[in-house]
Parts: sequence; C-alpha cells; structure tokens
Amino acid sequence: MRVSVPLSVLDLAPIREGDTPAAGLRRSIELAPILERAGYRRIWVAEHHNIPGVASSATSVLIGAIADATSTIRVGSGGIMLPNHAPLVIAEQFGTLEALHPGRIDLGLGRAPGTDHVTGWALRRNPKGGVEFDAEVAELQAFLAPAAPGQRVRAVPGAGAEIPIWLLGSSTYGAALAAQLGLPFAFASHFAPRFLMEAATIYRERFVPSEALSEPYFMVGVSLMAAETDEEAKRLFSSTLQKFAWLTRGAPKGTLPPIEDMSSFWMPGEEAALSAQMSEAIIGSPSTVTAKLSSLVERTGADEVIVATDAYDFEARVRSYELLAEAWMGSVAAGAPAT
Repeated sequence: MRVSVPLSVLDLAPIREGDTPAAGLRRSIELAPILERAGYRRIWVAEHHNIPGVASSATSVLIGAIADATSTIRVGSGGIMLPNHAPLVIAEQFGTLEALHPGRIDLGLGRAPGTDHVTGWALRRNPKGGVEFDAEVAELQAFLAPAAPGQRVRAVPGAGAEIPIWLLGSSTYGAALAAQLGLPFAFASHFAPRFLMEAATIYRERFVPSEALSEPYFMVGVSLMAAETDEEAKRLFSSTLQKFAWLTRGAPKGTLPPIEDMSSFWMPGEEAALSAQMSEAIIGSPSTVTAKLSSLVERTGADEVIVATDAYDFEARVRSYELLAEAWMGSVAAGAPAT
C-alpha cells in the first residue's frame, strides 16, 4: 500500500531498565541507517533531562552522531526546548550541524522544560522561559538570518544557514504562534492528544504565509507499535505503558520487559488516566496499524506523521518500524543491506 503522507521517526534514545545510557545511544545510532533504508523522511531527537529511561539530553550531539551514521535522511530536533538555552548557542550548534550535513538538518523548537522544575533550575532555565517564547524564537531567527552590516554579535557558524525551523506543541499556543509566524507545526499527540483537533484547526485557519512557508504544514506525533499480530503488538506496548506509569508516579524507570496481563500492575485510577493520554496510540498488526494511521491522517488532515516506538527488545523496535514501512510506504528496502 502506498500513501502520499510521509512518515518520520521521533527517537528518545530509550534506555532499558538496568542498561546504560551508552547502550541506548548506540542503539539509536544503529537504528538510524535502518530507518533511512526503509524510506522514513526524517529522524528527530527530543530534549529531555533527568529521566532515567531517556538518553537524548545532549540533543545536538546526538543529532550529529545520527547524521554521521546516515547520508540522505533528514535529522533534527523534536525538539530543542528553547527556554533552556541562549538562542545564540542554539544558532551556533545547528549552524555547525548544517555546515557538516548541508540540507539535512531540521530545528524543531518547544517551550516546555523537558524535565521537572528542580532540574529546570539546574539547567539555569530562564525564569520567564516559555512566557517570552515568541521573543526567544524571534531572537533565534535573527541569529540564523544573514548577518546585517555592522551586526556586532553573529552566529558563526549559523548566520545565513538555511535551516527549517518548526514549532512544536501540545496545546493551542504553539499552533497559534506557528500560524502567526508562518512556520511548520508538529503536535505532540503521542503523549498529550487532548487538544489535537483544536490545534489543527487553529493552525490552518490562522496561518499567515511567510518566506519560510507559503501554506500550512502540519505534522502529527503518535505512539506506535506494530507486530505480526494485534495481540503481540499489545503485549509489546505494555513496556511503553509501564514507562509512562512510573513517570507519572514520580519514580521514572527505564524501558521494562513487556507484561502479559497489565491488570495487576495498575494503581487505582491509573489505567483510565493513561488510556486518555494514549488515546491516539496506534497498536497492532500491519493491517490494523495502517487502518488506524489512515484514520488519523483523515481526521487531522496531517501532511506528515512522526511515530515514536519503544520496546524492551531492540529487535522488536526495529521490526515495528520495518512492518510499518512495508505496510504504509510499500517499502521493499526495509531491512535490506546498505548500499
């Protein structure tokens, strides 16, 4: 089956419980060329801090390593939490990435801290971060624009770099700002689906064409697990459910082995809460996943879908991406040797 809407991958460099961050990072780098051969459009890495099951905290560094391991797929941030950083530093980092990997780098920006409040202070996060997000985005755009005559502070590298900037969000704020600035927008329905449809409507209705983008471009993020059967996919997805549950409990863990029966795992009220949080998750066999993904695209009018998949066994994670590529894109290259 061939579908015009492209697929991309959101990678958090997951760490298995009891494993090391180094192992999680190596797996992300090993996965990247497999995704490239399978026909995915881009790989994005998300900035998170102080979470035992996530190794993508040094986001720009990991983007560079993934870009080094591939040759054609786009690589970027999904996203950089801009209030954690000076805009000049991000302009320099992504200017460097673009200089080393021209035409392949994306810069997705979010306004949340990507961590808890205590860790946010350890990051020296701007106390007004997020409140002045629009000003921070404008400052970053200025550093990435061609340097003006007499400009005293320049991003070197970075000034004049043609790096696509995306805004990311899980509410209507990001949708409205992306529309106002004429930028592509990605919605995080893989963990916060509540405002998905409202954000999609606001983004399209308020979109103002810009030099960057002549018409709206909307990408939807979704948790996804594909396996040979619906039952096996549901079993594998229990690792993701456990990870989210432990994070909600305030005792985050790495990726845990799947559980056959989750009924004894849940605390009171927890299953219902996580079911709402995972309401857009796509789990099943190739035919089930394709049908659900088609429904999501039709409902949202998404121009692109970016999927996040975690599994205790790396082979199951790889196989999920291969099955999805084969079913959705008709990819004959999934799992083929590199050329």
